[in-house]
Amino acid sequence: MKALRPILLAIVLVAAVYYLISLRPGELSRVLPVHPGRVELTEAAGPASLNPQEEINISVYRKALPSVVNITATAVAFDFFYGVVPEQGQGSGFIIDKQGHILTNYHVVQNAREVSVTLADKKKYSAVIVGLDRDHDLAVLKISAPDLKPATLGDSHDLQVGQETFAIGNPFGLAGTMTRGIISSIRPVRGPAGNYLDEAIQTDAAINPGNSGGPLLNSHGEVIGINTFIVSQAGQSSGIGFAIPINVAKAVINDLVAYGRVRRPALGVRALPIGPELARQLGLPADNGLLIMSVVPGSAAAKAGLKGGTERALLGNIPILVGGDLIVAIDGHPVEDTQDLAHVLNNHRAGDTVTVTYYRGKEKREVKVTLDLAPDQRVGT
Repeated sequence: MKALRPILLAIVLVAAVYYLISLRPGELSRVLPVHPGRVELTEAAGPASLNPQEEINISVYRKALPSVVNITATAVAFDFFYGVVPEQGQGSGFIIDKQGHILTNYHVVQNAREVSVTLADKKKYSAVIVGLDRDHDLAVLKISAPDLKPATLGDSHDLQVGQETFAIGNPFGLAGTMTRGIISSIRPVRGPAGNYLDEAIQTDAAINPGNSGGPLLNSHGEVIGINTFIVSQAGQSSGIGFAIPINVAKAVINDLVAYGRVRRPALGVRALPIGPELARQLGLPADNGLLIMSVVPGSAAAKAGLKGGTERALLGNIPILVGGDLIVAIDGHPVEDTQDLAHVLNNHRAGDTVTVTYYRGKEKREVKVTLDLAPDQRVGT
């Protein structure tokens, strides 16, 4: 049987060859694949024209990109096994003048020992931290570099829900990334570090780790906000991002550059927060407010004629002074506790004049108060 196998194989091969030779050309093409000399492609007649939205996108990107920078901050951490080790974090920022000042977030450079900045042309420079404002999550850096192109700062005062927004930054280290969305809302929010943002810009433009400190732009390529944080369970964009209004930054930039900090004002009072129950016990004319216990001599409140308490009392085991003026609002914003007072003052500078609404006894009054520099900031200013 083994001897017959070669003979059977030869017969099969001969039969196959005879079959192929006997096929007509059309029939042969159905059996064997045919490779054409070229593939016929369907190509566009010419370059595709851009629609109006695409032209806006490209215009915003080209205008803003040269001003956007990548920031690398190196801090020092302690490891149980390796001792002191460097830790690096990345964020974004944007150039605000030809002198090399760069605006970014406080948390991007917080505790940094070294900071480096990479421009859009890939050139890298060492940066110094010029000023920090933790309350507003802002920081100003400075580099020495030629031919810088500052960003155009817009106005965040009259923003409307529905306006288009563009975010440019370095999410996950991917430099020069732009995303687009709209203003979803303008609302007060509290940041991850506990800082309060009044009229924060909420946007659905994708903001991811590394975008912090980068610009939020309008359709003219003007900066209307500084991207600061997102709300997400996954640690990446979920369509809810927040930016600090650019007008907040413009109000403090000069202080940050000149003094390295914001010269915040003070009213010059020591006050007790009042709630409905305490107001009832003390017979006060309003359910909420700040009851002035004492006024700092020579302070803004003293110059405006606000009065402190004159009668001693106990709140539990804590001695207090009652009988003073009860502040209920400043510039029309309700003031119910010291946090409300701090929030109002954070939006002002020393020298600003505010209207304080208060009760003296049962009489409701208003007085203009010119804010003074906070006592702990007067040295060296």
